[in-house]
Amino acid sequence: MAEAAAATAGVASVTPFTGGPPGGPPVVVDGLVRLDVVLDVPADSTEAVEVVQDLRTALDAADPAALVGGDTASNLDARETAARDLRVIVPTVLAVITVVLALLLRALVAPLLLMATVVLSVAATVGVAALLFDGVFGFPGSDPTILLIAFVFLVALGIDYNIFLMTRAREESLRHGTRDGILRALAVTGGVITSAGLVLAATFGALSVLPLLFLVQLAFLVGFGVLLDTFVVRSLVVPSAVALLGDRTWWPGRLARSRHSPEPEPELERV
Repeated sequence: MAEAAAATAGVASVTPFTGGPPGGPPVVVDGLVRLDVVLDVPADSTEAVEVVQDLRTALDAADPAALVGGDTASNLDARETAARDLRVIVPTVLAVITVVLALLLRALVAPLLLMATVVLSVAATVGVAALLFDGVFGFPGSDPTILLIAFVFLVALGIDYNIFLMTRAREESLRHGTRDGILRALAVTGGVITSAGLVLAATFGALSVLPLLFLVQLAFLVGFGVLLDTFVVRSLVVPSAVALLGDRTWWPGRLARSRHSPEPEPELERV
């Protein structure tokens, strides 16, 4: 095992743990021996994680029962766990929210449209953050769990705004048609959504003054994402898409099949 570990690229030395002076007999606990491996790269670097991956592959070939631990291995496990959580939790959250929106709006096209805008908003936020974190701020890296936490915040807030806008749009569409309905809904809810977005962005932005890299990155992700969702997605993208789709937005609900004319505005009685 020591020879297999020493032959791995990036390993500087391999020493059996003796519990005393070097050169003594290795300590055996329940038939297991610990080998202390020193890397020739910093233990908290990306290169160290790659070396640990290669080391695990080499030791698995020598003995599948071998275990590789330590801080670098823990960082690798946390990264792989976070990636697995993203693959499982993100589709699950999106699917559940789509079902809830379908039941609320009594349609299928509208929920799919709204979820597409949410995914687009989150993707744009992550892309901008990646460019700024690496090219402008020069951050050394990110916590493996920050993407999942930011996704949960942004999806939850974006869906709140979607529900607030589209439930009013459906009510207005019943009386005035889809195109006029979404415009009326935007006029009524726009001020509330914008105010809420500004308050939330400012709240999360306050985290950026704390001397913790994780909180600074989370503050930017959520703050920028909320502003993007408020001023671009909810104010421009969603109303434009609904106006272009027209009554098809509410398919297969009754509202999509109705070809009623908008009800006239009630006239005020002259005194």
